[in-house]
Amino acid sequence: MAYAALLPNGRQVVLRRAAPCCLQGQAARRRRLRALISVVVLLLTLSSGCSRDGGDAGDADAQAAEQAAERERRGSVTVSGDDRIADSLTWRRPQAELDPEALDETREQAGSALEEGHLYEDAEAAIPLYLALLEQDPKDKAAVQGLQRSRQRLLDEGERALADSGDDFVALREARRVAAVARTVWPEDAPVRAYLQRVDRADRLWELNREAEAELAEGRYGESGGGALARLREALELQPEQPRALQNLAAVESGLIRRAEEAAGRGDFDTAGQWLGHATLVRPESATVPDARERIERLRTARIASLRDQGLAALRGFDGIAKAREILAELLLIAEPGDPAASDLRERISLAVHYGLFRPGQGFTDALQSGARGPRMVVVPHGAFTMGAPEGEGGASDSERPQRNIRFDRGFALSAHEVTVGEFRRFVNATGYRTRAVRRGFSMVYDERSGNFVRRSGADWQSDYVGATASDDMPVLHVSAQDVEAYAEWLAEESGERYRLPSEAEFEYALRAGSGDAFPWGEGAPPESAGNFTGGLDRSPGGRSWSNAFAGYDDGHWGPAAVGSFAPNRWGLHDLAGNVSEWVADCWHASYRRAPRDAAPWINPGCRTYVIRGGSWASAPEQTRPAWRAPAARDTTNARIGFRVMREL
Repeated sequence: MAYAALLPNGRQVVLRRAAPCCLQGQAARRRRLRALISVVVLLLTLSSGCSRDGGDAGDADAQAAEQAAERERRGSVTVSGDDRIADSLTWRRPQAELDPEALDETREQAGSALEEGHLYEDAEAAIPLYLALLEQDPKDKAAVQGLQRSRQRLLDEGERALADSGDDFVALREARRVAAVARTVWPEDAPVRAYLQRVDRADRLWELNREAEAELAEGRYGESGGGALARLREALELQPEQPRALQNLAAVESGLIRRAEEAAGRGDFDTAGQWLGHATLVRPESATVPDARERIERLRTARIASLRDQGLAALRGFDGIAKAREILAELLLIAEPGDPAASDLRERISLAVHYGLFRPGQGFTDALQSGARGPRMVVVPHGAFTMGAPEGEGGASDSERPQRNIRFDRGFALSAHEVTVGEFRRFVNATGYRTRAVRRGFSMVYDERSGNFVRRSGADWQSDYVGATASDDMPVLHVSAQDVEAYAEWLAEESGERYRLPSEAEFEYALRAGSGDAFPWGEGAPPESAGNFTGGLDRSPGGRSWSNAFAGYDDGHWGPAAVGSFAPNRWGLHDLAGNVSEWVADCWHASYRRAPRDAAPWINPGCRTYVIRGGSWASAPEQTRPAWRAPAARDTTNARIGFRVMREL
């Protein structure tokens, strides 16, 4: 068998092989073929150098003529430069020289070649020998039968090569060689034509897979048309379940999933979903995409949780609400509607807007520099209410009108109960402060003997309502507006927070706790244990009773009760309507005309008269109304007035 190659200098190199007297089958021929191809490549390389050194043109022409004659005599299979085209494989029948006197020996030689699988390669191969015998005698029965067996053996070898041709180019080349021989010898034979069609299909499959792999390497998957997918779809139409095409299809799916995961890694889950949608269409029956979707959902969940944590952390820093809102906007882009993490962050931002780092109804105390704790505070929810008394409300006066609408865009904290004697003592001990009653040596106390309030020497913030020593859990009495402002200023300095007296609006809003009725509990007499009010059944230590009281009501106290003795209102605040009246930050004005539109204290510089709010243990029933207000001189001290503090959030 001879192989011809054209060198770059125009010379042709011919490789000849000896007759296959000892061939061991088709596998050995394939190995020799690969070796011969390597030799051709080496000769091509060497010839490029030789051509530069010149050569004998006459020798070259002579050699070329000799090679052409040899090819004509022995036959050849010529492989074109483009291995992708099956038609580029042609077979030239080797010319077997027969001795008419030795035809039996030729028949035996052809049979041996057939048995050895030496079918077409050279003049000593089975097919050339049988063809030569039939040229001598077309009726040579043995040659006819031998040629038929050779055809079948050839097609069997071609089918074996085709079986491996999907991903083995050497096998595909072998199948092409078989096709070239069969097409030359049996062009009209039905099995041959069927085989040739299978070779054409194998060629097309190889080309489609090769093109698809090139598209894959460039990342052109074809999710929107064209690309690798189009070629693979065509390949699978030619041969369903073709392994190489299926493997490449899986690679396309993996590439799309990889893009989805990369998008998810960037936080772009919409794009990730689009890539997963494309991947789903590649192999709908595959479990790979659902698995990838679960992984991406885990990434989404982790990203959402991370953004939530970032948002919460941002709330604690400078300009935290704005930053947290930016983070929430990013979170909402990737979260499903109703996602609990998104809802939580949105709520926390809303709380921060209205309450800082607190929640409505939350109780807390602030640490003081001395190591003690401040009074217990309760967060009052933000909202709106109508301040003052409507026309026709019983017991109301013009000072409670006109009504005005007040809105609290931000919540605030109010003492859960009145400031106690013990809490005020910490202030006095820390500062050495001397209250108005201490400095002037007296205050107004209740006198059981006369049933009136009288001046008593020595009564001060440490005294109860009759002038005796008060316990630490009692509301502090006998303090002036100036005294309670001094306490609030000290508390703010000690805690580093913004403490002050509540405004009228803040006090009434907290007392109403969402109610618009004349009394905090509604209409009529208070329910049992509603607070420390003047009740018709109350009795003093000496057996006195109130002439103007809630009929049938008995709270068990004559004088103030210890703070927190009665149930809080719906916002967690005690004793706003009773027990003791309380100083607020506003200066007294005879009505709400020209009052500020917001809830801030209405203060005039140098004012001497302040406002007290909320009923006391000795107040007439109408004075327990949320709208009730009364003036008091700035330095007033008595057994009915205490205070509580407000803290901004």
